[in-house]
Parts: sequence; C-alpha cells; structure tokens
Amino acid sequence: MHPIHPMLVPFPIVCFVGTLVTDIAYWATAEMMWADFSAWLLFAGLIMGGLAAIAGLIDFLSSRLIRGLPYAWFHMVGNVIVMLLALFNAFVHSRDAWTSVVPAGLVLSALTVLVMLCTGWLGWAMVYRHRVGVAG
Repeated sequence: MHPIHPMLVPFPIVCFVGTLVTDIAYWATAEMMWADFSAWLLFAGLIMGGLAAIAGLIDFLSSRLIRGLPYAWFHMVGNVIVMLLALFNAFVHSRDAWTSVVPAGLVLSALTVLVMLCTGWLGWAMVYRHRVGVAG
C-alpha cells in the first residue's frame, strides 16, 4: 500500500470547496473575478481529482482487502459522482457572466461538496475503522 492516493486527495477537496466559496461570493457580489476563480478552481480540481482517482483505483484493484469492504465500493462510486458533477459544473461555468454560476453552477458546486462530505467520511472510516493502508 502506498500513500499517493491520500496525499493527492486534499487538492481536489480544497479546489471543489473553493469553487463553492467563490460561487457564493459571485452570487453575492456579481463580481466577475469570482466566477473566473470558480472556473480555474474547477479545472485544477478536475486535474488533481483525476490523478487521485488513478492512484485510488490502483489501490482498489491491487488489494482484495479493500475490494471486500462495502465502504470502498461506496467511496469509489461516490467519488466518480463527484468527478462527474464537477465536470458538468465546469461546462456550466464555461458560459458567460451570471448564467455561469447562478443558479446551476452554484447548485452543482453545493452538490459536489455534499457528496464529497459523504465520500470523505467513507474514506475516513476505511482508514480509521478498517485500518486500510495502516501499517501494523
């Protein structure tokens, strides 16, 4: 078991939560800078999320112990949903001005973060309850 997946995971989390924060800031101010920040954060989150997904898939496929945990399956499927929501959100954010964020972009950002909360809890449970990736 290698620590690459857990090292990469915080980057898309920060980017997707940052997208929600900058979407809220854009909704409150209508300052285009915030919509631009959201688009860049989504792009960075998708790149880093893709890298984390590759590392996680390698862990998943290389360990019968991990594949045997129901939490692992829900964690994986949930993170696929997160990435699909973020990808769709990136397409929404590619529109011009107000329609790039309000309402669809803001709703997609909130859904992405909500699903990430669930998948993050599942990942935590795998490490701290089922000792996945923990030596000794």
